[in-house]
Amino acid sequence: MGILYIVATPIGNLEDLSPRAIRILGEVGLVAAEDTRRSKKLLSYFNINTALTSYFEHNKLKKIDSILSALSRGDVALISDSGMPTISDPGYQLIVAALEAGYEVRPIPGPSALLAALSVSGLPTDAFVYLGFLPRKSSERKRMLSDNSTEERTLVFFEAPHRLQESLSDIEIELGNRPIAVGRELTKMHEEMFRGDVRSAQQHFNGLVRGEITLVVGGCPKEIVAKWSNAQVLQSLEIATMSGKTLSEASKEVAKKSGWLRKDVYSLGLQD
Repeated sequence: MGILYIVATPIGNLEDLSPRAIRILGEVGLVAAEDTRRSKKLLSYFNINTALTSYFEHNKLKKIDSILSALSRGDVALISDSGMPTISDPGYQLIVAALEAGYEVRPIPGPSALLAALSVSGLPTDAFVYLGFLPRKSSERKRMLSDNSTEERTLVFFEAPHRLQESLSDIEIELGNRPIAVGRELTKMHEEMFRGDVRSAQQHFNGLVRGEITLVVGGCPKEIVAKWSNAQVLQSLEIATMSGKTLSEASKEVAKKSGWLRKDVYSLGLQD
């Protein structure tokens, strides 16, 4: 039976592809790639001629059977556009299906924008929370940030460059003017690592921004992990109820992170 290899690929600099990854990609019978055109260039650079098949967000469920069939004949490698597959990239369902079918799944670790940004952020790295991509809609983005507003661990997430300013604004609203590191185009020619606070980041990136963005935000200071003000509770209640939750459901959610009793949150909501 074949082995499914989960192979990390460069997030920018091709020199970051490990010798082991190059060997595995050349030895397997098939490479399942998020973007075959992009991956073909990568394989060609290293003189790898392994057959490619597409495996991306909109066909991932349809392709599982054919990839499992390929595994029955030999080894298969899964790669994404960049970084480690399954980290905000397709792969989870394929791995589950392969394991359920009895195949061995092995990681070939390597480049990761998440870990690269975190490691040089200058913020605590002993414990962190990865939130993936921030939601596109401001209301949903604020809700996610609000849900993690009392989290003491460092927060890490991805964002599209054209939404960076909006997200920085929402971060200040929901989390305050915290320390932040913004990684842009990491390992590439125009790599940039900004370190400062949220407001200074808004000023720094005030204009056209290009490239892949990784945000690392300081956790909530312990002295602030305390009872919220009335205004904070009301704002969080409004966001929750706008998303479709009843006042009772919203009160339970807000109470968990605000230091308030649920009945007091509910009572304040009735008064508003």
